[in-house]
Amino acid sequence: MTGNTGPAGATGATGNTGLTGATGNTGPAGATGGTGPAGPAGPTGATGATGPPGGLKTYAEFYALMPPDNAATVAPGTPVEFPQNGPTTGIITRLNPTEFLLPNIGTYSVSFSVSVSEAGQLVLGLDSGSGMGQLPYTVYGRATGTSQIAGEALVTTTVVNSKIELRNPAGESTALTITPLAGGTDPAVASLVIEQLD
Repeated sequence: MTGNTGPAGATGATGNTGLTGATGNTGPAGATGGTGPAGPAGPTGATGATGPPGGLKTYAEFYALMPPDNAATVAPGTPVEFPQNGPTTGIITRLNPTEFLLPNIGTYSVSFSVSVSEAGQLVLGLDSGSGMGQLPYTVYGRATGTSQIAGEALVTTTVVNSKIELRNPAGESTALTITPLAGGTDPAVASLVIEQLD
């Protein structure tokens, strides 16, 4: 006959945890990753002013024939009309018979000649966006009648699309007659020539 099972023996004590080992050496650096995809393109900048074709200078001539142009007198503070187009590179253009567009910032040579029946003066006006203002250093005149008033001046613009005109100065007392058939039987020319220098 089998005897009874004896009591369980006591559990042995747990041993102490061993010391942490020293940190191993740093491994070699990994290979450099590939270049990421290019970001989106930025917005396109504004288009610059059109330059002269084929490296030519920028110039234009505008003129009037008397008769029939400038049939009315030119009152003080009002411009002379140059309704006809002469040679041009197509950059300097007309806005109407009296105003002309200077599209680029720069210095322009402006020359004019107008046959006038009275003693008087002419002056260049420049509009840089705040209205037409007279340029005092461009006043040309004469003390007797029946000859041309002619002048040439340098005009520097500070904004694109400035406007220029030739006018009887404001404050004068005499309306000017642009002389028809000056000196002969053919229509006489009044001329305005504009050339950009830089």
